[in-house]
Amino acid sequence: MHKIIVLLFLVPFVQLKAQDGTYFVKKSTQKITLDGVLDEADWQQAQVLTNFMQQFPTDSLEAESQTEIRITYDDQYIYFSGKMYAQENDRTYVTPSLRRDFRGAANDALVFTLDTFLDNTNAFQFGVNPFGVQREGLVANGGAGGDDLDLSWDNKWQVEAKQYEGYWIAEGAIPFKSLRYKKDASQWNFKFYRVDSETGERSVSARTPQNFRIFSLAFVNRMVFEKPVKKSSTNVVLIPYVASGINRDFEDAEQTSAQSNLTIGGDAKIGIGPSLNLDLTINPDFSQVEVDQQVTNLDRFEIFFPERRQFFLENADLFSSFGHPLTRPFFSRRIGVAIDTSTGQNVQNKIHFGARLSGKLDNNWRIGILNMQAAKEEDINLPGTNYTVAAVQRKIFGRSNIGAIFVNRQVVEDSTGEFSIDKNNYSRVLGIDYNLASMDGKWSGKAFYHQEFDQDGGSGNFSESTYINYDSKTWTFNVAQVMVGDTYDTDVGYTPRNNFFRINPEVGRNFFANSSWVNLHSVRADAEYFWREGKKTDHRYSVNYNVQLQNTGEFGISLNQRYTYLFEAFDPTRTDGVELSADNGFTYNSFEFFYSSDFRRKIAYSFNGYAGEYFNGDRYNISSEINVRFQPYGALSLTMNYNKIELPDPYNDADLLLIGPRFDFTMTKKLFFTTFVQYNSQIENVNINARLQWRFKPVSDIFLVYTDNYGTQDQYGETSFIKKNRALVFKITYWLNL
Repeated sequence: MHKIIVLLFLVPFVQLKAQDGTYFVKKSTQKITLDGVLDEADWQQAQVLTNFMQQFPTDSLEAESQTEIRITYDDQYIYFSGKMYAQENDRTYVTPSLRRDFRGAANDALVFTLDTFLDNTNAFQFGVNPFGVQREGLVANGGAGGDDLDLSWDNKWQVEAKQYEGYWIAEGAIPFKSLRYKKDASQWNFKFYRVDSETGERSVSARTPQNFRIFSLAFVNRMVFEKPVKKSSTNVVLIPYVASGINRDFEDAEQTSAQSNLTIGGDAKIGIGPSLNLDLTINPDFSQVEVDQQVTNLDRFEIFFPERRQFFLENADLFSSFGHPLTRPFFSRRIGVAIDTSTGQNVQNKIHFGARLSGKLDNNWRIGILNMQAAKEEDINLPGTNYTVAAVQRKIFGRSNIGAIFVNRQVVEDSTGEFSIDKNNYSRVLGIDYNLASMDGKWSGKAFYHQEFDQDGGSGNFSESTYINYDSKTWTFNVAQVMVGDTYDTDVGYTPRNNFFRINPEVGRNFFANSSWVNLHSVRADAEYFWREGKKTDHRYSVNYNVQLQNTGEFGISLNQRYTYLFEAFDPTRTDGVELSADNGFTYNSFEFFYSSDFRRKIAYSFNGYAGEYFNGDRYNISSEINVRFQPYGALSLTMNYNKIELPDPYNDADLLLIGPRFDFTMTKKLFFTTFVQYNSQIENVNINARLQWRFKPVSDIFLVYTDNYGTQDQYGETSFIKKNRALVFKITYWLNL
C-alpha cells in the first residue's frame, strides 16, 4: 500500500487546471425587477455567456437547445438571468410538481453554481425550472459523486420564471448575506448547467466530460467583478418556532390517554465576517423532517440513513467526510437519537442547546466547531451527554486538502442528576485525513488514520485506510484498503463492524456507441475481501455490464459470488428464526439486474432483481418503483421490495414485503401536502406519515404533521392491525432577518 500513498501525493503536481473562459460582471446602475422580462438596461449592457456545450448525450458538440446567461450585481445581491431556447415553439416543459428542491432528469431546469473561494471543492447551488420553482443546495468534495450534492440545505433568495413561445426566461437575485466569501473578493468560480427534457440534453457553460457529474467543480468558468464584492451588512437571522402536539403510546399500559405538549425554541444564524457562520439552537424540534424511507435489512450490520435536519447541514461535509463509508468518526444522527437497550429501537433524545461555528478563514483554511448538549433520558438510563466536534482543513495542491478532526462524547451528569463530568464514561476520536482531488478530476483518493480513546483502553482502538481512484472517459480503476481495530467503537460515528482488514480493487471500461438508442456500454469487474485475525471472513466477486440509453434510461446485469464466514450465529431472514451456527462459511452465487425507464415520461418506472443462492438456501428478490406525474400539481409513486427466502429445515423461510405508496400534491408553489405509507412485513409494522406545509413567507412555514404506527400481528401470530403510537404536531417557523 506504500505505492498508493506515494501516488496520492505525487498526482496533484502533474495536473493542469480545467477552467473555461472568463466572464466580466458589470455593476448594475438601476434596480433589477424579477419578472421574467429582460427589459432593464443592465441586462442589455451585460456580457452574454452562451455557446453551452453538451454533457449528455455527448460532450464534444455545442448544445442544440442553447442558453444565454447574463450576470450583474449591486451592494446587496448578485443577479442572474437565463434565456433558455427550445426546439419547438409550443412545447410542454416537464416538472414532477411545484415542490421546492426538485432534482433529476425528469425536470426542465437551469442551475447556477457559485464557488466563492476559488477552491474547486465547495460551492453553493441555486436552480429554477420554467414554472419558477426554486431549489438550492451545497456541493462538497468537488462534486465527484452523487452524494456530494445536498439539496436539504435551505436559504433565502428570489427567482421568477416566465414561459414564452420558443423559450423561457428566469431572473434570480441571491443575497450576498446567503453566501460565504472572502472579503473584497474580485473573482469567483461559477458554472451554469441546464436540463432540457424535450431532447434529454444536458448542457453546461464550462465543458464537462461525460464521465463526470454535471455539477463537478473540476470544470468551471471564472467571473471577474467590475468592483470587488464588499462585506455584506450585518447578517443575523433568527428562526424561532412554536410547536404543539398530542401523542399517544398505546403500548405503554400506564398511558391511558393522549398526552399534549407545547414546545418553544429556535435557531440563529450569525455571520462572522463574510465567510464564517455561527449557528445557535435552543431546544430544537425536528418533527417536520421528512420520515426515512424504510429498507428490508438482510445484513448483519447497521444500515446508514442520511442526515436531514437543517441545523446540521451547512458545511456538513467538513465534519462528515472524514473517514470511509465503512468507518466514519462522526455521524451527526448520533446526536439527538438514542437506542433503547431494552428494545433495540431508536428513540428521540432531547437536545437542550447547541452551537456550531463553521466556514472559511481564507481561500485555504476551513474550520468547524460543534457543541451540543443532550438531555438525560431516565426511561432508558441515558445520562446527560455533551458532544463536541472540532475539524480543520487546509487546501493543498489546488483541489486536494489535509484535515484533522477531534470528536468527544462526555457524560456530564452524576447519579443524582447534578452537573458533573464522569471521568469513566467518555469516548474520544482524534484523526487526520489527506484527500486527493486532481485539477482535471481524473485522480481522487484518500489516506487517513484515526485513534479512539475511551475508559476501556486497548491496542485496537484505531482505523485507517488508503485508496486511489482513476477515472477517464474510457477507463476507470481504483484500489482501496481499510483496517479497523478490534476495540474501535466510535460512539458518535458510524462503524457498523470492527476488527477487519478489507481490500477492494475495481477496473472498468466505457464504450461510447454510435447508435440512435444506445449512448454508452460499460463493463466493470471488482473484488472485495475481508480478513479478521488472519482469516478470510468475506469475499465478493462481481462482473457488471451496464447500458445507458439515449432516452436517459438505463439497464444492467451482474454476476456475483459471495462468501461469508459467520463468527456469530445469524438468522439470514432476520425474522427471529433458528440461527445458522457460528464458525461456518457459506459460498453463494447470484444473478442481478436493474432497469430504469425514461423518467421524463408521465409514467416512469424502475426495477431491480436478484436470483440465486443465499447462505445455505436460495433467495429471489424484486424491487420496483413506479411514478405517475400529474403535472404540475403532483405525483403518485409506489415503491415495492419483495424477498422470497427459502432455507432448509429447521431454518425459517421468509416472504418479506416492503411496500410504500407516496402521494405528493403541490397545490401552489407555497402549499404542499405529502402522505407516505410504509408497510414492512419484516418488522410487522405499518407507518403513516402525512405532512401539510404552507410556506407563507420565504423560508417561513406552517406544518401540520400526522404520524401513526400499527403492528400487523397479534401475540398469537395472527394478522391484525394493532395500534402502537400516534401523534399530531402543529408547528410554525419564521425566518427573521435582522
